[in-house]
Amino acid sequence: MFPIIPANSVAAAAGPNDEGIFGYGSSAGGYVAVTNLVSNTGVVSSDVAGVGTARYYAAACEYGVGKGIFGYGSDDSDLSVSNLVSNTGVVSSDVAGVGTGRYGLAACSYGEDKGIFGFGYGTAPGYTAITNLVSNAGVVATDTTGVGTGRNYLAACEYGEDKAIFGYGFTGSVSSLSNLVSNVGVVATDVTGVGTARQIPAACSYGEDKGIFGYGYSGGALSMSNLVSNSGVIATDVTGVGTARWTLAACEYGQDKGIFGYGTTGSKSSLTNLVSNAGVIATDVTGVGTARQSVAACSFN
Repeated sequence: MFPIIPANSVAAAAGPNDEGIFGYGSSAGGYVAVTNLVSNTGVVSSDVAGVGTARYYAAACEYGVGKGIFGYGSDDSDLSVSNLVSNTGVVSSDVAGVGTGRYGLAACSYGEDKGIFGFGYGTAPGYTAITNLVSNAGVVATDTTGVGTGRNYLAACEYGEDKAIFGYGFTGSVSSLSNLVSNVGVVATDVTGVGTARQIPAACSYGEDKGIFGYGYSGGALSMSNLVSNSGVIATDVTGVGTARWTLAACEYGQDKGIFGYGTTGSKSSLTNLVSNAGVIATDVTGVGTARQSVAACSFN
């Protein structure tokens, strides 16, 4: 005979990628380490006091079961520190960096329980396609020789439940290139770009097996999006919804939805835009927390 589980305990249970967190960035007062949690209904909380090195242009992704990691970035020097995020959204103190310090990179999960940091700009290597894998215990591996065009200011997201994609960025000029990541963390060669070439967009998954790139900069702020199918194919531009901006971040919440948040319009913002489980971006939600740009985000729980 099966045990009877009270209905209220089921309703209260949180699933994988049920909540999100925005962290770090550059505010009017300088670099910050504050974070803002996102509930499983897409509500952004007020600032949580920062932990770790205040910085901008870091990246973040999920790993393990319900945990996350912030890594790399700049505080006017190239950093390779990381900060783990527990399954309750608590950010840990700095972990000594592994791999080449750089900023303007991107990160996402793959293989259902691991993560990957990739690309970025470092003073020594310049534009790079280096990657660093993250184990399901949150351990960052040493550099893997880059595949594809070295660039920074790109974005990345999951698709197909266990694979990932890096897209767009800056190589000295704006790009629309993409690179697929297999379910064992192998990065593929460049795929000819689809949609408007741009830098500093954001990306997240939605609908459990698809992804979306949104916003960015190309001669001016953009408010457009490009959906990613569950086979990793990027679609043409969709007319934007919400305030055009760049240097924002995005993550999943509610297991099958997403949220874009923060960034700059020329002045720093804390606006957010929810993404439905069908990939539709909603109008602006008034910002919560410190207005800032060059933030990072991931889901947890």
